[in-house]
Amino acid sequence: MNIWAFLILGSAISTFGWVANNWIRARHGYPIEDEGDEAPSKRRMDAVCEENHDLKGQVAKLEQRLAVLERIATDPAERTAREIENLR
Repeated sequence: MNIWAFLILGSAISTFGWVANNWIRARHGYPIEDEGDEAPSKRRMDAVCEENHDLKGQVAKLEQRLAVLERIATDPAERTAREIENLR
């Protein structure tokens, strides 16, 4: 086999592998991007960190509301009524 046939065959195999790889990635919902490009993954990570921060804030608010509901549920009725009257 001469060198030109080897180079053409190698290029064809590489191209087929690249096309198959991108087709599989697209079919399964992965982004098709260059492996050397780190900017999209950094943007995704920043978005995930921001969403995580927002969710932690929501959880903290829900914990506060739950604590108030637990206090109302466990307090005697007359004490709750007295506190409501004091607020008026």
